Amino acid sequence: MSKRKADVLQQKSPAEFFAENKNIAGFDNPGKCLYTSVRELVENSLDAAESIGQLPDVTITIEEISQKRMNSIRGIDNHERLDEELYHDFETDDARKKRLARETKELEKLEKTFSQKGDNAALLETKKKEMEVKRAAAASKGAKVFYKVTVKDNGMGMPDKDIPNLLGRVLSGTKYGIQQTRGKFGLGAKMALIWSKMSTGLPIEVRSATRKQTYIAYYKLDIDIHKNEPHVHVHKEKPNPQKWHGAELSVTILGNWQYYRAKVLRYTRQIAVITPYAQFSFHYKAEDERNSVNITFVRRTKKMPPPPKEVKHHPASVDLELVKRLAATTATSNLQSFLFKEFSCISKEYAGRLIDEMRSGADVETRPGELDNKQITRLHQLLHEAKFKEPDGSHLSPAGEYNLRLGIMKELNPDMVATHQGDARVLEGHSFIVGAAVSIGGRDIKPGINVYRFANRIPLLFEGGSDVITKTALKRINWAAYKINQGSDKIGVFVSIVSTKIPYKGAGKEYIADDMDELVHAVKHAIQQCGLQLKVKITRQQAAREQKLRRKNLTKYIPNAAAAVFKVLQSMAQAPAVGDKRRRLEAEEDILSPVTRGETVEATLAQRLTEYVERIDTDMALEYQMQQGVAEAARQDVYLMPLGAQHEYGAELHSNVCVLKLLQPA
Repeated sequence: MSKRKADVLQQKSPAEFFAENKNIAGFDNPGKCLYTSVRELVENSLDAAESIGQLPDVTITIEEISQKRMNSIRGIDNHERLDEELYHDFETDDARKKRLARETKELEKLEKTFSQKGDNAALLETKKKEMEVKRAAAASKGAKVFYKVTVKDNGMGMPDKDIPNLLGRVLSGTKYGIQQTRGKFGLGAKMALIWSKMSTGLPIEVRSATRKQTYIAYYKLDIDIHKNEPHVHVHKEKPNPQKWHGAELSVTILGNWQYYRAKVLRYTRQIAVITPYAQFSFHYKAEDERNSVNITFVRRTKKMPPPPKEVKHHPASVDLELVKRLAATTATSNLQSFLFKEFSCISKEYAGRLIDEMRSGADVETRPGELDNKQITRLHQLLHEAKFKEPDGSHLSPAGEYNLRLGIMKELNPDMVATHQGDARVLEGHSFIVGAAVSIGGRDIKPGINVYRFANRIPLLFEGGSDVITKTALKRINWAAYKINQGSDKIGVFVSIVSTKIPYKGAGKEYIADDMDELVHAVKHAIQQCGLQLKVKITRQQAAREQKLRRKNLTKYIPNAAAAVFKVLQSMAQAPAVGDKRRRLEAEEDILSPVTRGETVEATLAQRLTEYVERIDTDMALEYQMQQGVAEAARQDVYLMPLGAQHEYGAELHSNVCVLKLLQPA
């Protein structure tokens, strides 16, 4: 027997790990890889523009590349097949006969159906073309299609010398502090670069210029996956006469547009909803020009949310290893300064009290780097047991009600929309803010509840059934209480959560945890507040409809009623006055003499009845609104400020709908 070779200890680079486990970063299959590459590049572009206060202008281009054209790019000859049976799309004679017979039968059935219904020939031809497209798609199922994804922006750009490391070295970047960020893994475009290396072997192309740069830096580079190092193929400095600043990245990858077309377009539309201050130009260039797509999502506002701020660690959010690392790397000279400067919500005085409470041989002058394992463990324990002020959320950057409402109106054009942004709350030491909107009606909205989820202002499109937002909208909200029909109304539920740490679940970070009460309550409260606003609007609409119908029904009978009453009055005027009641009525009311003199005619009665109906109808409508929900609406204080010291507010005047304080001379 031969001796078994000793196991060799191997070490993988970060790039190698993510290349072998690319599904963790959302690169599950060619179609998902195409979608995720677009998403990563777009989000990088938005961050780059917002970081310098620039209104984002992002151009997305996806160019289809066939296998034959890809071979030419790679320098590979396109050979004719010698042995057809070697290939996936080989079809035997029997299989071909069966397929043709099945297609003939389907075509005959289609023609028979159209002839029975009497539909026109143009519609029949359209259906035939759809069948041909499906047949062609099935025939080319095994063929690979490649795509060149290019995203260009007007952001801050990347410094020339930093481009290779920013794009060609995994887990190196500028977004690893405690800060609200769009990215899920901190990989950015690096994962697209790895997928390009794995699927096509072609390098990424980069054009970049900063505001201070007088030229455009051009790179062709890829990544050495084994060493986790950039490999630069070409580096040039190109002229920049237009003084453009920003970045343009092009990556050629294997993808699947056919199955992920809807996802890519849906993502682009939703990112336009949550960032109405950005302009997106989307271009899909198919090899067959008829299948190309060009869409522009125009900018609706110039108001951008404030940029998120980097913050220090909250004591309740740190783990033992993080405390060790902070103690080892801090620039502070003593333990009191360490607690005060490295953590939020700890004052110098409170830091001294914490150190006294440790009772482990450390004092305020102890150097953090000299703490032993027992002292660090005790400090970590105390940080989780002691009381601390909660973070206030001022470092977060939610989209805001204004932008969310504008984005929804711009892209969906609903009949009505309500928005609400909650106060900052805290989850495991990280503050978060929930904003929500609920719309009724609109373009491309199906009947029922349509949920749109956003985390740190990016859309979440996968695994929605397990998400806290979806579960809350579908199971925890009594829509009937807000006069909304969950089955037939077209309801759009938009919820955006921002935080320094989004509590994702699952390896792909595609949905948010549903097992945290504080988050569930915040999402539910935000949606309910939108429901209350919509209830008021719907109640007013219903009152207006009923008022219109009531007026229509009453007005319809006015001519007949006026004619009947006038006929009775004429008969009474022509008859002699008999009895005390008749004489007293004529003396007090004088109703019949105007009829006798011709002053009161049938048209006069009709006019008086119309005025009465309108007056009574307005009073009934106001009473109906008060009974049905206007009185339940959120109350708001509105002030008319005095012009100067000569005026002051008088006593309160109360009514059913408001309380007034009149201005009067001082």
